[in-house]
Amino acid sequence: MSYAISRRRLRTSTAIGAVSLGLLALSGCEKPSPLVTATVNSETVTAEAACHADEGSLPGAEAKKCLGEKAEKTVEVGPGDKFRLGVEPDMAETGWLFIIDNRPVLPGTSKKTYYTFNGDSLFQQQGQNGQATTKKSVKATVVQMDDGEFKGVWHLKLKKTG
Repeated sequence: MSYAISRRRLRTSTAIGAVSLGLLALSGCEKPSPLVTATVNSETVTAEAACHADEGSLPGAEAKKCLGEKAEKTVEVGPGDKFRLGVEPDMAETGWLFIIDNRPVLPGTSKKTYYTFNGDSLFQQQGQNGQATTKKSVKATVVQMDDGEFKGVWHLKLKKTG
């Protein structure tokens, strides 16, 4: 009889340990933030969020801080290249903005998952005297919106080649 009890205790202890380990592993899991994908010719770069709120929106100070962060990934754009920008469906559902060096590229919040831009136009800036200038690199920012509030921020550096 003592053999049966000790064997039963061993199985029970093993089961409790397995369940505890499983719960511990699950508690460390976070929902991954959506990704932004940029493609020029055959080069594809995927950017992770500088900051993202899984639930609700980003507090104002955090959103402002995230907007000021530098891009970690660079995309090279040559003369005549098309710049393709894609966002995940849940980002498109709530809406997103595309910004180059603090100026909006799209007329408002987009609900599309994909846009194609003339790469050359992304480097054109209006100078102080009203003349158009061409920059060698720009900071591209995608902002996920949710009811008029910032939900996430992604950055890419676009570098003009050629």
